[in-house]
Amino acid sequence: MSELRIFYHEDGRLRISRSIGLLKKVDLKDVIWIDLNDVSEEVENELEQFLKIYIQEDEEIEEIEMSSRYIQTDDSLVANSNFLLDNYTLEPVSFILKNDILVSVRDEELKSFNETIKKLYANTKNFPTGQHVLVSLLETRVEYDADIIEDITDQITLLSKSMSTTSEDKPLGEDILIEIKDLQEKVMIIRQNIMDKQRVVSNMLKGNFFHKDLQPRLSMIIKDINSLFEYTRFGFDRLDYLQDTFLGLVNLQQSKIIKIFTVVSVIFMPPTLIASIYGMNFKVMPELNWQWGYAFSIGAMLLSVAFVLVYFKRKKWL
Repeated sequence: MSELRIFYHEDGRLRISRSIGLLKKVDLKDVIWIDLNDVSEEVENELEQFLKIYIQEDEEIEEIEMSSRYIQTDDSLVANSNFLLDNYTLEPVSFILKNDILVSVRDEELKSFNETIKKLYANTKNFPTGQHVLVSLLETRVEYDADIIEDITDQITLLSKSMSTTSEDKPLGEDILIEIKDLQEKVMIIRQNIMDKQRVVSNMLKGNFFHKDLQPRLSMIIKDINSLFEYTRFGFDRLDYLQDTFLGLVNLQQSKIIKIFTVVSVIFMPPTLIASIYGMNFKVMPELNWQWGYAFSIGAMLLSVAFVLVYFKRKKWL
């Protein structure tokens, strides 16, 4: 949904406008944030001319080189970062800071933006400039990333429990291996997402562009991101362990099946041998005209089967 929102201070209160014409009516010092959500090129061009800024094209925003993702001059800053959606796709967002006005450019609805707007209205005094808004957006995004990692951890725990309850009546299936693969891909996407923010925030700290009161908050974001890295690494290790466990259990189940076939084959080998001997068509066979020959051969087969079963039981092979 295309939407333009301009946040500005008026008489000590936070106001919002959806008309770009407002910028000609108010003092730009009162404007803190201009949020562009999938707006037209005409709106972007008009804003560029009015604020003397450059809004990057989608291809430029998605560039992976750091020289394209973070640009700082004497009076402006451009930072591009990916925000993770609920379906684990990455949405590129561009931030432009000039004269303490934040301009955000995106194409999707993001929870972290809506949550930051709530914070804006709840504590307007804590957001005197666009720099404070940007730092709050990054803090909120990292909090959401932590929630996503916690959700992934719960999924891994449930998967581990489902594997531990597997029995012969409920054998392991390939769906478990597919689920492990999907979780590994999700963890990799999360790791890529937080690594992107780590690079951007690190450059913000090095550039000394932000107000001094925001430096500790940026440092805290870096610490939070580093702790998230540890959680993702732990998630990777657990998934690798589950994958090895799954393959081990599959091999164990296959060994049990092979064992059953082997036991059955060995049990029927002596009776087959006896039947083969008495099935030969030689003229001179002592038992050929014996009255109890048939009963004897059947009894010999049953005794051989019983002997093999008892032997296997004593060896604990059954």
